Amino acid sequence: MLVLLIGAVAVAMIVMTIVWLISVRIHNAGIVDIAWSANFGFIALLYALFGPGYYARRILAAGMMMAWSARLGIHLWRRVVGHIETEDGRYAELRASWGNNANRKMLFFFLFQGVTNVVLSIPILLACCNPDPRSHLIEWFGFALFLVSLCGEAFADAQLRRFKKDPANKGHVMNRGLWRYSRHPNYFFEWLIWCAYFLVACGTPYGWTTFYCPLLMLWFLYKVTGIPATEEHAVQTKGEEYRRYQRTTSPFIPWFPKRETPV
Repeated sequence: MLVLLIGAVAVAMIVMTIVWLISVRIHNAGIVDIAWSANFGFIALLYALFGPGYYARRILAAGMMMAWSARLGIHLWRRVVGHIETEDGRYAELRASWGNNANRKMLFFFLFQGVTNVVLSIPILLACCNPDPRSHLIEWFGFALFLVSLCGEAFADAQLRRFKKDPANKGHVMNRGLWRYSRHPNYFFEWLIWCAYFLVACGTPYGWTTFYCPLLMLWFLYKVTGIPATEEHAVQTKGEEYRRYQRTTSPFIPWFPKRETPV
């Protein structure tokens, strides 16, 4: 297991260093998002190929992470590469605040993303190192939750993509389909995917110790890089229409929208 963990660190650091070099050349750090999602697929493949666990469990557990990684990576590729000449606002602000040291600090930022790849992949590592051929109900529940969540996230992203493609919707709020019941249904299903990884790991001795993964991802999504940045940008670009959406629609967990009380 330790050898696999060291291998995962090496893979993540190499990928992030290469991507950082590319980002310096094209002056766009937004490609780190693509690399972050792709790294999980590379790491999961490493675990599947060289893990000492039962082969069927290795295929199932690593296959889950590889499928999620591929879907998210393709989605981010379309979004980032489609506007490669314009750096994401988050990274543009970092670059501006770091001034002349921006490229060097970006390298450490990229490498830190690689560290999170390894830390968050531990549930899959444990599953791929479990030699027990017996399956547990909690593992199958985790797999079922994963399938539902992956489809839900893909559906939410597809709905938003179709909405944005229509020029008539520019400057307006997406509040249809899943987005009628949650302001961030894609983030909600993303979090459930990490809950699914945890459940699959719970079929393995000490798998329960990976409870930090869904909690850490919830913190990232709810307090750090997900909802706060997205909502700040939405308020700036959509104004009162988005503020009204905030007052009536659940921020995360899908629920029926509230009726706005007239003032």
